[in-house]
Amino acid sequence: MNSSSPSPHEHGIDALLPQEIAEKAEAVGLQKARRDAVTLFVLGVLAGAFIALGAMFATTVLAGADGAIPFGVSRLLAGTVFALGLILVVVGGAELFTGNALMVMALAAGKLRLSEMLRAWAIVYAGNFCGALGTALLVFLSGQYRIGGGQVAAAALDLAARKAVLGLTEAFFLGILCNVLVCLAVWLSLGARTTTDKAVAIIFPVAAFVVAGFEHSVANMYLLPLGLLIKAFAPASLAPVIAANAMLPDLTIGAFLLNLVVVTAGNIVGGGVLVGGVYWFVYLRTRPD
Repeated sequence: MNSSSPSPHEHGIDALLPQEIAEKAEAVGLQKARRDAVTLFVLGVLAGAFIALGAMFATTVLAGADGAIPFGVSRLLAGTVFALGLILVVVGGAELFTGNALMVMALAAGKLRLSEMLRAWAIVYAGNFCGALGTALLVFLSGQYRIGGGQVAAAALDLAARKAVLGLTEAFFLGILCNVLVCLAVWLSLGARTTTDKAVAIIFPVAAFVVAGFEHSVANMYLLPLGLLIKAFAPASLAPVIAANAMLPDLTIGAFLLNLVVVTAGNIVGGGVLVGGVYWFVYLRTRPD
């Protein structure tokens, strides 16, 4: 189907067909990549903050769950509320690096230059980092992590420390699997007609990656810095919580940056190759010029 031709579903209420989603993903990726730098950066900051808010929600839900409810159930609850972040990005309007891996479709179609895609990725990634890091600082300064008698702090430290000790190979493949699900969530939302459709399409893929323990680079831009802040600057009342976590010596700035590089590479492969590349091959490769 020629992308310039009106879709048979253009004015309907049904979800878009996969072929139409592919064409829409290609067009949206092209439009995003050619936005001006300031707009891309600000939208990137918003997306980083939105994902961080979802991570804050999930961390608070996990507080005190260890031993109180089954592991899988607690992760399911955390994953379901974490979906808030991507819902805010998609419905509220923001630019998320991991979702923008789908720009590969426009690149593969020859409509987007590699330099244009890399420029957009770099600007959005920097914005995501600033938004997530800024939100971590705001959460720390607000003292939100101290609620629940230190249980939220304990959950935040546990999440951050477990990410810091991941092996590089493990982190890379967890990053691949994560962004397969994130980009599938974005893909499904592109075919949705209403806000409710978009939210429902997003919740289950996002919950799945949280339940499975996969690694999302932008979420880690919030979770690891928050853990570092709590470890270094938490009040003395939380000293027992900090002392109880045997993995905290491995939670360092160096471990955070190394995790971020490796997980980011995995996210690019998962979203760009295994979702964007595959869907381009299936639906767009054989289109007439």
